[in-house]
Amino acid sequence: MLAVEVHGLTKVYGKEKIIAVDDVSFSVNAGEIFGLIGPDGAGKSSIFRMLTTLLLPDGGSASVAGLDVVSDFKTIRKMVGYMPGKFSLYADLTVEENLHFFATIFGTSIAENYHLIKDICIQLEPFKNRRAGKLSGGMKQKLALCCALIHKPEVLFLDEPTTGVDPVSRKEFWEMLGRLKQQGISILVSTPYMDEASLCDRIALMQQGKILSIDTPQNIINAFPAKIMAVKSAPMHQLIQALQAFEPVAHCYAFGEFSHVVFKDEVPSDSHIHAYLNEKGFNDIEMNLIEPSIEDCFIKLLR
Repeated sequence: MLAVEVHGLTKVYGKEKIIAVDDVSFSVNAGEIFGLIGPDGAGKSSIFRMLTTLLLPDGGSASVAGLDVVSDFKTIRKMVGYMPGKFSLYADLTVEENLHFFATIFGTSIAENYHLIKDICIQLEPFKNRRAGKLSGGMKQKLALCCALIHKPEVLFLDEPTTGVDPVSRKEFWEMLGRLKQQGISILVSTPYMDEASLCDRIALMQQGKILSIDTPQNIINAFPAKIMAVKSAPMHQLIQALQAFEPVAHCYAFGEFSHVVFKDEVPSDSHIHAYLNEKGFNDIEMNLIEPSIEDCFIKLLR
């Protein structure tokens, strides 16, 4: 059975009829980590809120663990875990009090499902008597994950769980998700961070309420239709302008300290590129053919 199945899901807000989710369809296999990848405003949170029965769809249908999100909402709420993008636990309760509260809500106890949260609880132990509102960003996310797991959900929804969290805590968080997957929990995670896409089994790239592509991260990269080169020279703005005017170049854009250059057909020789850039006044030039990243693929799909 599929963990999640979505057909033509649509969500429209306000009198202005702003389309937040536009005829979206996808499915999530049981026991996989599925990522919704895209910038703010792509529609990720609206999809999560409909799948966790907090919002009614305006079109289409969706099911979680075979249950309809509209007619079976009460049952779904008992069997899913949901971690919203904004920290939503009780800031005035301690770590331990939050955990006991959420366990009681779901008619269980910390001890009953301790095996699911053991790794996180060990890290939270020194702070168990600290109020949740006084925790660091990384510790808040770990506590929120514990509370979402306390009742052993079949499907776990994590809406931008690592936004604003330091790189070390992000890495630890994804390692925890890998261990949860091994215990048979299906995980849907949304993130604006393209580098986290490779940590999912499959991803859906989203923009303005639509899905641009669904596949494994590697298959999306393999489908990139052109050669790409990273070029570095100063000043960056003038470099991009010069490269965009170079006849063999389809398009280029800033990517950290490099410019990523996508070619129309065959890649010109290094000497040809050097000669062109020298003529434009660039001397200290560094360039290498590279494998495209998920972010390169996303930019290509937008074009």
